[in-house]
Amino acid sequence: MDLEEILDVMGCKTRRDILNLLRDEPRFVSEISRELDVGQKAIIEHLRAMEQLGILSSSFRKIERGRPRKYYGISQDIEIQIFISPDSIQMNLIGEEFSELKNLEGRIRMGETEVAGELRRLIKKYDTAKKNAEKLLKQVESHNQHDQCSRRY
Repeated sequence: MDLEEILDVMGCKTRRDILNLLRDEPRFVSEISRELDVGQKAIIEHLRAMEQLGILSSSFRKIERGRPRKYYGISQDIEIQIFISPDSIQMNLIGEEFSELKNLEGRIRMGETEVAGELRRLIKKYDTAKKNAEKLLKQVESHNQHDQCSRRY
């Protein structure tokens, strides 16, 4: 996820209003349009931009009468850190290393249940990363112990 694109999307008040509505529960286009008193075409464009960026996910749900409706919901937690001082401006996207997992969590929250294969792949990926990190930690600790012994003598 690109921080600049997120900031660009979040710079629009209507998009922030849409996200605020979707905090409660997933909704479909006409619900959002009615709640915000904004035309459906405009809402669709805002939703499309946020979905392409990965902020929102969508899924179809059957209703009693009529064809299934496309519901939109927040797909993942995103935390942005902005630090402004006279000397610098720093912006960071926090927690990006788990964005795939958060995306899957959002899809499950939207009612999608066919994600077991993707979850298994992520578990394997994270397990491999954990093993590599543990190996590196042992190397660092071994190196630090060697340095401490060398300084004593």
